Amino acid sequence: MKQLVKIPSLDVRFVTVILLVMGLSTPGLAEITSLDSGNIDDVLNNAGVALVNFYADWCRFSQMLHPIFEEASNVVREEFPDTTQVVFARVDCDQHSDIAQRYRITKYPTLKLFRNGMMMKREYRGQRSVAAIADFIRQQQVDPVKEMHSMEEVNTLDRSKRNIIGYFEKKDSDNYRIYEKVANILRDDCTFLAAFGTVSESERFSGDNVIYKPVGESIPDMVYLGSLTNFDLTYAWAQDKCVPLVREITFENGEELTEEGIPFLILFHIKEDTDSLEKFQHEVARQLISEKGSINFLHADCDKFRHPLLHIQKTPADCPVIAIDSFRHMYVFPDFKDLTVPGKLRQFVLDLHSGKLHREFHHGPDPTDSTPGQEEMGGEVASSPPESSFQKLAPSETRYTILRRDRDEL
Repeated sequence: MKQLVKIPSLDVRFVTVILLVMGLSTPGLAEITSLDSGNIDDVLNNAGVALVNFYADWCRFSQMLHPIFEEASNVVREEFPDTTQVVFARVDCDQHSDIAQRYRITKYPTLKLFRNGMMMKREYRGQRSVAAIADFIRQQQVDPVKEMHSMEEVNTLDRSKRNIIGYFEKKDSDNYRIYEKVANILRDDCTFLAAFGTVSESERFSGDNVIYKPVGESIPDMVYLGSLTNFDLTYAWAQDKCVPLVREITFENGEELTEEGIPFLILFHIKEDTDSLEKFQHEVARQLISEKGSINFLHADCDKFRHPLLHIQKTPADCPVIAIDSFRHMYVFPDFKDLTVPGKLRQFVLDLHSGKLHREFHHGPDPTDSTPGQEEMGGEVASSPPESSFQKLAPSETRYTILRRDRDEL
């Protein structure tokens, strides 16, 4: 008896071919690394670029992102097969709440970009599609350093931007590799350029040289005097130049700044009032440089933020106004004229850390000037470490901030 063999119909075969082409009929080739407290540092530190999906299984949007994230990983792996060049990874935030807290994850899913183990300030905010995620990674692979082919190009730089220029004897050198690594991390904050060999010879009077050209034509260049083979020193110097101590907050970058997870000290001022801004910048540098990293120093346009000002019973006519946004409440600095009083602005910030501003917001002025956790030390005020008081201000407890809410009300 002849064995009958069932031949699939044309329609079935056609569908099978389509599925094969789309990559949907076979198990995915996704290489998504699951991160935990035991491997996260090793994986991220050894990855040129890592895109990490912080998710929760109960979250419907996390569930929807999983297949898209995996397929994007497949597309990227075909273009960048080196497994240390690009890594796709994920963290189950329910199982690893310590990691979620470490990176201040408060919503799911969140896609964070890391470079050589360092988390970038700007998370992925593009479309949640395979094409968009893959294109985002392609953009991250673009060389952030523009090579100059003549010294005349220096004269045509856009001086409305922060420019860092490196002059190197050769591209294949440890000095340039460190410079390129720094440029990759700070690519969104500065324009990086480099010249090599005979082109850069006139600027290499004592070896490879890196300079910073600030915004504006009249401000002199600043030369990096540290070792170019020391990444930490080079990065710290470049970050100080590329990321100003006092940044402008807008409705476009407000959410990004909020996600850095630390309160805001904001100067509201009329855009044309540069004198108030200069005074604020000077006093922040003089009184609060040690608080960098525990609070964001910002300035905002009074006209654009007139609605938030109403929440603190102010209008643009009252500007300049200084306030702290703790993500729970807005606290107003009593009088801008006191800005230059020695220690006054610093005490305002210390009162936030100690909880005094929060107490007085709800219960009125403290009956005494003394604040728990503080004591006088030779005329200086010493406070308890900010970490202890920031438990009250953690974004995981609240995401409320006037600036974010009112962006959508204008």
